[in-house]
Amino acid sequence: MINEIFGEQYNGDEEVEFFPNEHFLDRQDAADRERITDTNFRVTGKTVKKYHLECESSLPDGKMAVRIFEYDAQIALDEGEVTEETLTVTFPHTAVLYLRAYRKKKTPDKMKYVIVTPGGTVAYDIPIMKVQAYSLADIFDRRLLFLIPFYIFSHEKKFPKYNSNEQELEKLKAEYQEILAGLDDLERQEVIGAFDKRTLIEISGDVLKELTKKYENIQKGVGEIMGGALIETSARKLKNETKNETKKETALRMLKRGKLTPEEIAEYADLSIAEVRELAKLQTKTV
Repeated sequence: MINEIFGEQYNGDEEVEFFPNEHFLDRQDAADRERITDTNFRVTGKTVKKYHLECESSLPDGKMAVRIFEYDAQIALDEGEVTEETLTVTFPHTAVLYLRAYRKKKTPDKMKYVIVTPGGTVAYDIPIMKVQAYSLADIFDRRLLFLIPFYIFSHEKKFPKYNSNEQELEKLKAEYQEILAGLDDLERQEVIGAFDKRTLIEISGDVLKELTKKYENIQKGVGEIMGGALIETSARKLKNETKNETKKETALRMLKRGKLTPEEIAEYADLSIAEVRELAKLQTKTV
């Protein structure tokens, strides 16, 4: 997501540190007001950069830029440094994800800050990402998996048609089958783990359920697909846990016999040496 929005080249090995989302806006003549950002975090790679992302589903009203600026200013102040009466604040790299795009009042491609100061004017853009701009192929090709739970917003205007026409609903169901197949492929390629996959499916189901409250056929048709996928991943997790417990039982029996080294037991039981050593510690405590 960050690479897509800001043109970065992160490879995933960077350190990511998340910060509290609650900020209190200081008011000299009134009580402090709490603002909750969607997410703000720091990425440490070749350089250190701080990011602030907001998610918006309502009609552009001109007030979003004000709210974003308030958030950014407070984020900057949270880590501001004062040296010999000199205050230095660093504003984060900020972007907004719009879940809906509107034609009547066009959703802009960017917002802009223009800050006029006695020392000069500073101006820069706040990029806007629109869910509707990305097809399923785009999402998977560019690894924008963060957008998957919100993909249903792209179909919102067609909900009445999907709900009343079974053939149209089948097309929507086919797209979600495609999403699940794509996630399966990424899991097999070890691009994502089982936890990542389950999280994406679960949140997608939550968003779908909330957005289609008035459309029973959509909830039933697509909801069953996502629900079935969750049951499948839960069953697979249980199977893996059971399989792992069997391995540990085998390793424990070998440890009790005391004839093999931890390295040999790890090889025979298909466990890591660390796991075998941990089992040995537990066995010693039990004894």
